[in-house]
Amino acid sequence: MSSLRQWYLSLGTGVRVLIILIAVVIVAGAFTGLWIITTPGPLAFARGPKVALADYKGPDPTGVPASLKTASLVARGEYLTRAADCAVCHTAKGGTPYAGGFAFTLPFGTIYSPNITPDKDTGIGNWTDAQFLGAVRKGLDDEGHHLYPAMPYSSYTYLTDADALAIKAYLFSLAPVHNDVKDDALAFPFNQRWLMGVWNLFFAADTRFRPDTSESATWNRGAYLAEGLAHCGECHTPRNIAFALDNRRKFAGETNAGWRAYNITSDRATGIGAWSDDQLTRYLATGHASGHGTAAGPMGEAVDASFSRMAPEDIAALVAYLRTIPPMKSDLPATLAPAAPDSYKAGAAIASADTRGRAIYEGACASCHSWTGVSAIIPYATLTGARAVNDPTATNVAQAVIAGVKRTTPDGEVVMPAFGQAYSNAEIAAVANYVTGRFGAKASRLTERDVASLRKQVAQPGE
Repeated sequence: MSSLRQWYLSLGTGVRVLIILIAVVIVAGAFTGLWIITTPGPLAFARGPKVALADYKGPDPTGVPASLKTASLVARGEYLTRAADCAVCHTAKGGTPYAGGFAFTLPFGTIYSPNITPDKDTGIGNWTDAQFLGAVRKGLDDEGHHLYPAMPYSSYTYLTDADALAIKAYLFSLAPVHNDVKDDALAFPFNQRWLMGVWNLFFAADTRFRPDTSESATWNRGAYLAEGLAHCGECHTPRNIAFALDNRRKFAGETNAGWRAYNITSDRATGIGAWSDDQLTRYLATGHASGHGTAAGPMGEAVDASFSRMAPEDIAALVAYLRTIPPMKSDLPATLAPAAPDSYKAGAAIASADTRGRAIYEGACASCHSWTGVSAIIPYATLTGARAVNDPTATNVAQAVIAGVKRTTPDGEVVMPAFGQAYSNAEIAAVANYVTGRFGAKASRLTERDVASLRKQVAQPGE
């Protein structure tokens, strides 16, 4: 050590300073890397003791609702499969349910969901229980190859054996569909599946759900649903530089597949803290809450295929759990709910967008949404109060114009035509800017280029 010290002291002052700076950078980099790879788990915010399910003394928070406890394995699996929202991702546009081929458009390429019908050649008909569990909870296919985390195995890892295998039983009860899905098309190095093994080491813990003994049975059921089956964080939690969920900003909102998944923390201004229990319940069960807007895009699909199929007690459990998520502010302004003036002339001071946006709204939108933004036809078409309209990026407004909205709700069919082929990118930008300016808190400034980019982020029909 003395010789090393002598060597160091023999160096010039400038060199010694440089060595110190390099050392500081290395240490800072190491701590930054450690901070990234030690992202807390999704339940870290709940400080109560967590125990293994076998040691939990309260009601079992896993499985199906009480009304289905004595149902057949396949019936229980059907409920859990819907709760896990499997059909949405494993069904191509216009394709057979669960036959795969849905395109996930990513910044570095496209991946296609696999066929999970019991077809023995192109599906999972030959899979054993162990292989199915490996896919659901570890992200490994039947040959041990790594799956990409578009399959939310880092959330499904919390499922019990019984629940995962009930899902398998339901899938195996379906008619096999022969569908050879396209190969993924990813740029190097993302096409190297073995790298997912490294990613899993840091970001995909192979662990089961552990109830919190300090929380109620309802809360624990909600946690199991939200973090496991419904995997809410996969869309609503921001991702870190390694594309893993950043639970330090849990449920604070993120952009996925070209749509914004909004803040669902308990923050009153930009989250759902100001929503009533009834509003939250109705939004999950129907995809609409008066004064807060209507679900569209991926959230609309999740409501129609999953949440609306859940038992009322499970919706109540989700609401109870969401209420406890720590508040986290997002970049959205406070939502405005009052109706706009009943004519475009009276609203000129509110919406200063160009006349092109106003003209498009008058010709294609006002008949359903009205000039006030409060629809006289159907509540789902009301714009005032909607978070999408109060989002100054206008992402979801533009996507709704491009792709339309087609939903099957407990209140009937809800259909908004797709205008993506009828209007140019510049025209869609203009009407989106007009809508946010007239009915929202702040006018957006979408450009033709922005809309072109949004189109590319969503799988188009036929893909």
